[in-house]
Amino acid sequence: MKDIPDDTSFLEMLDILNEELINEGKEPFVFDHDCREGICGMCSLYINGTPHGLTERGATTCQLYMRRFNDGDVITVEPWRSAAFPVIKDCMVDRNAFDKIIQAGGYTTVRTGQAQDANAILIPKEDADEAMDCASCIGCGACVAACKNGSAMLFVSSKVSQLALLPQGRVEAARRVKNMIAKMDELGFGNCTNTRACEAVCPKNETIANIARLNREMIKAKMAD
Repeated sequence: MKDIPDDTSFLEMLDILNEELINEGKEPFVFDHDCREGICGMCSLYINGTPHGLTERGATTCQLYMRRFNDGDVITVEPWRSAAFPVIKDCMVDRNAFDKIIQAGGYTTVRTGQAQDANAILIPKEDADEAMDCASCIGCGACVAACKNGSAMLFVSSKVSQLALLPQGRVEAARRVKNMIAKMDELGFGNCTNTRACEAVCPKNETIANIARLNREMIKAKMAD
């Protein structure tokens, strides 16, 4: 490749690579060009063995510039490896498994119509803040990629927690947690062994405290059967 300025982002570097490949009449390199939410960088890539090319907690590939590497460094780019995230081509993977888990129960059933007044259901600020933190999970899948077991527990627990913490979500809490965990297992995700690798790479700083809440919700659901 031609010389690349050190202020070039990793995303731009791959664009330059594809430009050269196309000019040479070769097939371009396939990667997930945009993050699912446009926030956390290029999903589905390992950069030098780390999901998203994280160099520190919260610094994703969209903030990974060529200046972070020395001249002559070899940069290894790979697709995420997980049974539940099959590779489509090159470094693009299929992360539809997360959407299927949400479809299994990551929602509340409500009547359509006029929106309820914001103050109609009083919620303690501490609960509201924690639910909002859980809801910040963007479903990128870095937690699965970092986990040696390919577990989706951090994602599922965040989606369960954001509703379990609110009164609107308590009505269907038992059905939700059972269905989402069953779908997670069906799709081939592994089990959690509390290595905290998922927490270390999460671009939205989700915590494994959510996994503890998920386990409590599952126990309560089973006891209610």
